[in-house]
Amino acid sequence: MSIKVGIAGATGYGGVELLRLLGNHPEAEVVLAGTESYVGQEMASVYPHLAERVKLTGREASPEALAAECDVVFTALPHGVPMKLAPAVLAAGKKFIDLGADFRLRNTAAFETWYKHKHDAVELQAQAVYGLPELYRSQISEASLVANPGCYPTSCALAAAPLLKEGLVETKGIIFDSKSGVSGAGRGVNLGVHYAEVNENFKAYNIAGAHRHTPEIEQTLGDLAGAPILVSFSPHLVPMTRGILTTAYFQLKNEATTDSLLGLFREFYRDEPFVRVRPAGDLPQTKQVWGSNYCDIGLQVDKRTGRVLVVAVIDNLVKGAAGQAIQNMNILFGLPETTGLLAAAPVYP
Repeated sequence: MSIKVGIAGATGYGGVELLRLLGNHPEAEVVLAGTESYVGQEMASVYPHLAERVKLTGREASPEALAAECDVVFTALPHGVPMKLAPAVLAAGKKFIDLGADFRLRNTAAFETWYKHKHDAVELQAQAVYGLPELYRSQISEASLVANPGCYPTSCALAAAPLLKEGLVETKGIIFDSKSGVSGAGRGVNLGVHYAEVNENFKAYNIAGAHRHTPEIEQTLGDLAGAPILVSFSPHLVPMTRGILTTAYFQLKNEATTDSLLGLFREFYRDEPFVRVRPAGDLPQTKQVWGSNYCDIGLQVDKRTGRVLVVAVIDNLVKGAAGQAIQNMNILFGLPETTGLLAAAPVYP
């Protein structure tokens, strides 16, 4: 099998991570590296770390070219753009995986409220499948349009899933306290992620229900619980390049031990190749998943308060973006999910 891949937005951080990872994929070939800023330039001249590994020249990613030349298209573009590319690609019978937000929310009004943008492909929202393989694998396998999850929501959902699925925790009062590296803000010029602003600094932003990932988190948790859920989500920016660490707080319905809940998590994720549950007393760190598609999870019960605290870490550019997108592509084409994603262990230190 040779899957012909197109990437629209190949020179952003998510797009270049797709190029890096797909270079190790034995069944896929990138045939179109779409870009607005670097048309006609070698990708390795834009990103020298790809020299001798990626031999592609930047091109305009028109809907017609993507539909004609590719079996699957990845879009790593600002919201509002993928919805203009998707109709032509899907009409040609090809697969479409959006790393952005255009198809993540099932409710059109919710998308337009949170993203301040009119949705121009409403008819496609009903076709879109949320691309978190650990929870929606069977739906993904039958899909043509996959909405790749956001990085924060990936860590939050994987931290919460076993507890909500088994009904062990209250659905009210759930708190997600998340820290992210600056690459999550993308490659564009932004005063808030300038070196002098970020270095030796640590800040919260868009708290108290203001972050756009909030409805996405609540949508997935609502699926797990079988009822609507509201959460408190507090994101923070920390002075590191990659990584997300989410600490999730849940109120237990009944007494439980750390060991018993770790057993639950191990059983829930027993067959998941990219979720690793840590032993008791060993909480995960962002460096331990750097450059990989793993989500590492640890937890501890607080007997005084009757809460369980779950810590989940991911690389925001891999499991939080490009790696998970390739995992979804593998499912769409009937390949083992790990294909092309286990070429190397996480990078440490």
